[in-house]
Amino acid sequence: MTATILLPTALQAYANKRETFTVNSATTVGDALTRLVAQHAALKQHLFDDTGKLRSFVNIFVNEEDIRAQRGLATPINDGDELAIVPSVAGGADLSNEEIKRYSRHLIMPEVGMAGQRKLKEAKVLLVGMGGLGSPLGLYLAAAGVGKLGLVDMDKVDFTNLQRQILYTTPDVGKPKLQAAKEHLQAINPHIEIELHETRLSSDNALEIFKPYDIIIDGTDNFPTRYLVNDACVLLGKPNVYGSIFRFEGQASVFDARKGPCYRCLYPEPPPPGLVPSCAEGGVLGILPGLIGVIQATEAIKIILGKPDTLVGRLLLINALKMRFRELQLKKDGACPICGPKRTIMKLIDYEQFCGLPGAHAQQPEPTDERQGWEIAPQELETLLKNGQDVRVIDVREPHEWDICHIEGAQLIPLSEFTERMHELNSAEPIVLHCKSGGRSWKALQILREAGFTKLKNLKGGITAWAEDVDPQMPTY
Repeated sequence: MTATILLPTALQAYANKRETFTVNSATTVGDALTRLVAQHAALKQHLFDDTGKLRSFVNIFVNEEDIRAQRGLATPINDGDELAIVPSVAGGADLSNEEIKRYSRHLIMPEVGMAGQRKLKEAKVLLVGMGGLGSPLGLYLAAAGVGKLGLVDMDKVDFTNLQRQILYTTPDVGKPKLQAAKEHLQAINPHIEIELHETRLSSDNALEIFKPYDIIIDGTDNFPTRYLVNDACVLLGKPNVYGSIFRFEGQASVFDARKGPCYRCLYPEPPPPGLVPSCAEGGVLGILPGLIGVIQATEAIKIILGKPDTLVGRLLLINALKMRFRELQLKKDGACPICGPKRTIMKLIDYEQFCGLPGAHAQQPEPTDERQGWEIAPQELETLLKNGQDVRVIDVREPHEWDICHIEGAQLIPLSEFTERMHELNSAEPIVLHCKSGGRSWKALQILREAGFTKLKNLKGGITAWAEDVDPQMPTY
């Protein structure tokens, strides 16, 4: 008894590029396939799963009749029958011919294949933050065919974003980020759905926004939102794909409290406000978000495909300056207040308060705050300098910032050296301190006050405000 098996193009690469095979003495479809994989072992993983069952995306037809409507692998075959192996179209998300061509480099990978690509198409992934990390995440997940991408952000594109946020272009400056992001991502892949959440993520809306998605990816740049994302993911039982960047260094992990530690297990409490500088204050290598974002995208795709060896329980540390990767093992904290056995956090909290920051709806301080009487406006300082007043301007930024721009006649004493160089200043003369926006110079002013200086002023808004109000030709950063 002889039967012929017809192989589709996608499987011919695993069978010496042959299209047809003749099998002898087979009485059922199962027998025929067993003889086929005995000749070409590489086909086995594409046809059968680890339990020996026919894969869900593989359909077998005997003389144009689907064996699912008969007896499956036990369907008898007769002499001269023709068995056709074809891509399954039953169950899951169908792929159009255009999509099959688009994702062909995925489909020829046994680790992805048609079944994996369908999983990608069915997946729903939320990107929290569409900046440096969100840009490569959006680009690669859209190109990979993740069926639904949710985007959370409420900023507008700024010129300073273009150095690292590769999703945006110069004509996008001034546009809402989500509007520009959707246009670019839809242009990359019109087959995916993009949902915009143009709002500030908060304890009031996080659970509702997160619920429809399978995976949450943290691309944020502040501690309150990081803890909010973590806690919402723990409460909803969703994986949190984490990434962070600063200057030349980055971190990546997957926090999934169902399988391992959460973000609070690693960092039970945030650092005090102002201790850790932001990227706006300390800078970031433009390429680094791409590196970390691609790692996050890779982890998300592995989770969707059900692959092992994700970064759950592991923290990846990257030093791009030295091009070194280190891996640390993370353990679940038995005392964790959100994922531990004796948890105390049962609902989302006030994360600004938790991180020592004023709440989102708190009133902005009036001039009666602690800085009253210690600040000077840029125009006031300009008048003093023009009138030849005896005033000493001290710039507490770093030397590389001084090289970008500085106020004529100012003296550079970086905050990092301030205590050691305080002796260079005379407490009898008026001093105006400034930095980029006023934060660091206020710290320097406090140091001088504690040392007995009284004739002090902090330039309100820093050199950024000076450029806006006094010297529009000065470069800003």
